Amino acid sequence: MITLRSAPASPYGRKVKICAALLGLGDRIEVVVADTNDPAEALRHQNPLGKIPTLVLEDGSTLYDSRVIVEYLDHLAGGGKIIPRNAAKRFEVLRMQSLADGLCDAALIQVYETRWRAEDRREPKWLDHQAGKVERALAAFEAAPPKLTKQLHVGHV
Repeated sequence: MITLRSAPASPYGRKVKICAALLGLGDRIEVVVADTNDPAEALRHQNPLGKIPTLVLEDGSTLYDSRVIVEYLDHLAGGGKIIPRNAAKRFEVLRMQSLADGLCDAALIQVYETRWRAEDRREPKWLDHQAGKVERALAAFEAAPPKLTKQLHVGHV
């Protein structure tokens, strides 16, 4: 069985779980919660960066970064299902993935700034800069939403 190291609050872990469900691979993946703040967490041996999501394959090797994991899952499911093979469509999907990941990055930076930095050391200009990224990314998705070929229902993944 493949193991996905993640945490419930991780948007990147949710992205991987949704892709696994869409690809019909959910029953082949065990989700094991990882505590990225715990220095004794096995995750740090599975992924030198200590980041989630990390996918532990059956042979013990690991893949990390949601983009790499999604590519792997798509390959495992036969390829071309989430990441198209056709170059024009492929790069359109990868561009949207990059925009969505960047939006999540900017949103998380705002969360981490307020969660980890003392209030008197927070930088409002930096927070505003990240908020601008989120606003522009959402506006771009609103202006040109992804084209779905069928109605998707992934339940609670």
